[in-house]
Amino acid sequence: MRSFIIHMKGDERRAPNARRLRSLLPGAEIVDAVVGRDIFEAARQRIHPGTLYRPHYPFALRPAELGVFESHRRCWQRIVEEGLDFALIVEDDLAIDPDRFGAALELVAAHVTPGMYVRLPVKQREAPAQVLAAAGGLQLILPRVIGLQCICQVVGRNAAARLLAVGDEIDRPVDTLIQMHWVTGQPVHALLGSGNREIARELGGSTIQTKPPLLSRPRREALRAWYRAQIALRPQKAQAAGSLVSRR
Repeated sequence: MRSFIIHMKGDERRAPNARRLRSLLPGAEIVDAVVGRDIFEAARQRIHPGTLYRPHYPFALRPAELGVFESHRRCWQRIVEEGLDFALIVEDDLAIDPDRFGAALELVAAHVTPGMYVRLPVKQREAPAQVLAAAGGLQLILPRVIGLQCICQVVGRNAAARLLAVGDEIDRPVDTLIQMHWVTGQPVHALLGSGNREIARELGGSTIQTKPPLLSRPRREALRAWYRAQIALRPQKAQAAGSLVSRR
């Protein structure tokens, strides 16, 4: 398996962890992250104010979020162009337990196909619509509602092609688009129990999250709750064994 580690060149706070991941992950290389601020104006014609798809996204897309989106697109493009059946894509604030992560990758590799997208999340919040496999405290599931964050995932070639086609125009962060399986046509699976951790705070803080002004926080939380409720109204459903949707 090949591994792509998204890392912003010149970020010395995260460079040691990126190098550590490169030493631990199979066939790993560091992929330069895209600087969202540099391309925000140039990509204006491709950026929309959260209105491309329903539910509408209620927040303005920030340059850092655009950079993350384009960085993942860069990795999807590599998977397609190099004809890889699938590859592991991680962000540079991931921490793993090497032994447990190795077992997680073995379970994924036994089931993944070029048509699959499998998240290995740091937050174990997803409830299964279907359990595909289980072993040693690990569960490969099709979640009812797809979780947020793109810190770690195995992406198949056909799944990458689907996401590239839909992500040519952008109106929301990449993880919120991936939640929208009814838009992308891409089922999203999850491998729970991998022991993954996010260590952004230990590395100097998130490159995306910012604190909104105090007076705007209640409104933002209300909008966030409304948006999450709309996503929850569109759950994934159990698939028949050997479904072509997940195996093409």
